[in-house]
Amino acid sequence: MSSVVEQLNIAVEGQTITRLLRHNARRFPEQPALTSGIGPRATTLSWSGLRAEVAVLAAGLSAIGLRSRDRMLIAMSKRPEHWIVDLAAIHLGALPCTTYDTLSTEQIGFVARHSAATVVVLEGAEQLDRWRPVLNDLPHLRTIIVLDPDVLPAGDARLVSYADLRGEARPEQPSTPFETLTDAVLPDQPLTIVYTSGTTGEPKGVVLSHRNVIHESLMQDHLVPVPEHPRSIAYLPLAHIAERVLGIYLPICNAGHVTICAEQDQLLPTMVAVRPNGFFGVPRVWEKLAAGLRAQLDALPADRAEIVTHARHIALEIFQLRSTGNPPPAELAAQLDELDDKVLRPIRAAIGLDDCHRAVSGAAPIPREVLEFLASLGLPVYEVWGLSETTGAATVSTPDAFSFGAVGRPGPAVDVSVAADGELLVRGAVVFPGYLTADGGIQDATDDDGWLPTGDIGTIDERGLVSIVDRKKEIIITTGGKNIAPTKIESLLRMHPLVGQAVAIGDNRRYVTALLVLDEDVLPGWAQANGLDSADQGALSRHPDVLATLDKAVTQANSGLSHVEQVKNYRVLAGPWTAETGELTPKLSLRRRVIDERYAAEINSMY
Repeated sequence: MSSVVEQLNIAVEGQTITRLLRHNARRFPEQPALTSGIGPRATTLSWSGLRAEVAVLAAGLSAIGLRSRDRMLIAMSKRPEHWIVDLAAIHLGALPCTTYDTLSTEQIGFVARHSAATVVVLEGAEQLDRWRPVLNDLPHLRTIIVLDPDVLPAGDARLVSYADLRGEARPEQPSTPFETLTDAVLPDQPLTIVYTSGTTGEPKGVVLSHRNVIHESLMQDHLVPVPEHPRSIAYLPLAHIAERVLGIYLPICNAGHVTICAEQDQLLPTMVAVRPNGFFGVPRVWEKLAAGLRAQLDALPADRAEIVTHARHIALEIFQLRSTGNPPPAELAAQLDELDDKVLRPIRAAIGLDDCHRAVSGAAPIPREVLEFLASLGLPVYEVWGLSETTGAATVSTPDAFSFGAVGRPGPAVDVSVAADGELLVRGAVVFPGYLTADGGIQDATDDDGWLPTGDIGTIDERGLVSIVDRKKEIIITTGGKNIAPTKIESLLRMHPLVGQAVAIGDNRRYVTALLVLDEDVLPGWAQANGLDSADQGALSRHPDVLATLDKAVTQANSGLSHVEQVKNYRVLAGPWTAETGELTPKLSLRRRVIDERYAAEINSMY
């Protein structure tokens, strides 16, 4: 590992994203860098073309006053302009930050005010409509850039179209030469901000440096190599730490070729067309891909199915041996090599992963049966673990270091330890400088020895493999990889007087649901006022009038939540919940584990 650390440190030292972009443009000028779409309507920028566009936008942003350490928010779908304006900002030393397109107007306002953003980039009418209610309540905001010129409202001097911004650029007479800007950026300089939910539900601005993202990116290539100029697909939100690293920074670090998949329903066709060399998916994505492959296997004729089954048994046996740290016998490995090209590779080609050297899952646990099924087809998927605060992955599973239920070993130049209370601590090159403060500063989140508390309870085994046991903080992580603070959802649900207790459900599930308990003090009076005969809580929890009222309460709560946070279904339980009945602690906090176990049938009925 020490040699890997040394190699990695040499590769990272002195580098910045701006210098690596220049390196690619000079060494690989005609190599494809960024493609939007597939088929005859696809458009591609080479490395030299991409950097030229970035230079034009950097001059335009400079002309409107974007300066070093300024914050710029981007509300845009995945399209080339997103990459261009993001990279242009960092050449000026500014900090770009992509916002989730699922944020409510209230959440947009919080992020915009907290970041003190001076520039906002909006795509079109949809984004402008959602931002409009807060635009006049942002004292730091100087410029609003809109890509679609047809939706620019009159009368606001802050508004400028993307086309006009490009027109502001005067490359023949730049205020600061682009090469000077490229060299002025330093490795430990802040690069970007990723907003993520805190334990209280308020987003936190995670500041990442050039050194952070370059180390994270090159770490992946050192541990699991991919071919030169690797192909990849950007399909996750660029507000997510995974896509920000994998879709923007990693391809700059390894001169890769990214294809943008703007619509989720186009992911499979894009995978088949691109044949990515590396692919990251949250568990839900892998589950869907596995389901499609199962359907394909079920349709095989009997003679072909027999051959495939034989090959799958060998592939799975090798995977299981490696999961225990044992290398497979040479004879068994040779059998798989012989069968893979003829038997298993064509099956993987159906999802475009027949040339995939690095298949990774993260953001939530993936079921063992999914891992085993995919491995049996010659597609071993390896789990990683980390946070936005660790620039994504802090631990990485590799073919030589993984086991079921574990999330790999700490990456090179990364340390993981277990605190006295079982909390995992991380230290090293991927740990962020700190959280953005309201005054534009950076607040360190590590202790005196550089350890970052992760909020996750875990263990480290004798092979050095890390396993996640529980979450110290009560963050829900859906199978789609979305981090959701349940306390915020629950507080909004409890705002209706009829709701005495509410618990949000959704960890390792596809979407959020809720269990509701009626307020035993409010219920009798409400029932009388609404002409209901019974004040029995059990009976009223099933009454159509009560359910209709709760429907409205849930709808009202959802209006203050982003799409992924919204409650998709709920059940009303006969209460009350007390410390004596076991659902609450003596301090009247929710005992989530007790509730999950006691009401498993009700919870499962909502999925």
